[in-house]
Amino acid sequence: MTDIDLAVSASSPTAEEEARFWALLEQAWAQLGPEPAAARRALLDRNPDSDPDDELYAIHTWLAPFLDVLGGLAAELPAPELVALDRVAERKLYDIDRADIHEFTDGSDDGFLYARGFIVAVGREFYEAVRADPAMALLDASCEEFCYFFAHLHDKRFGDWPNTGSGISRESVSNAAGWPAE
Repeated sequence: MTDIDLAVSASSPTAEEEARFWALLEQAWAQLGPEPAAARRALLDRNPDSDPDDELYAIHTWLAPFLDVLGGLAAELPAPELVALDRVAERKLYDIDRADIHEFTDGSDDGFLYARGFIVAVGREFYEAVRADPAMALLDASCEEFCYFFAHLHDKRFGDWPNTGSGISRESVSNAAGWPAE
């Protein structure tokens, strides 16, 4: 096993942590009602080979309210739970740090991080759809605030940045397996 393999296996969130993460995101989206649910469904139901229309970007208007609700749901969580949520977010961002996904989102290193933030923030179904078919990603869709959302909550509440213990980075082009040498 290589050092990279050891880091990846040691840093993986538990199934329970992942389930809690996705459930919390779904709870936040559900509180916003049927309009964002329809916008999220449209992202999943579209043909990725067709040009996206403006309706697909309607989800952008719901990102700030989503993050507000998510922040409220996580506001009183204890430090270990915020660290676990940040570890899951970090892992999800890391796992889709891939050249084939970047091809469809474009953007600088920061821009690609924010595009991955969008992919994860929209929810598990969209995240899994993009993982399976990078063409499902949207050009220029981004959610910068989500990339370090739980880390910022931890810092605000407890006065320090959480240590996920993962040894990985959510920053772009850090997942060597996602960026094979040409």
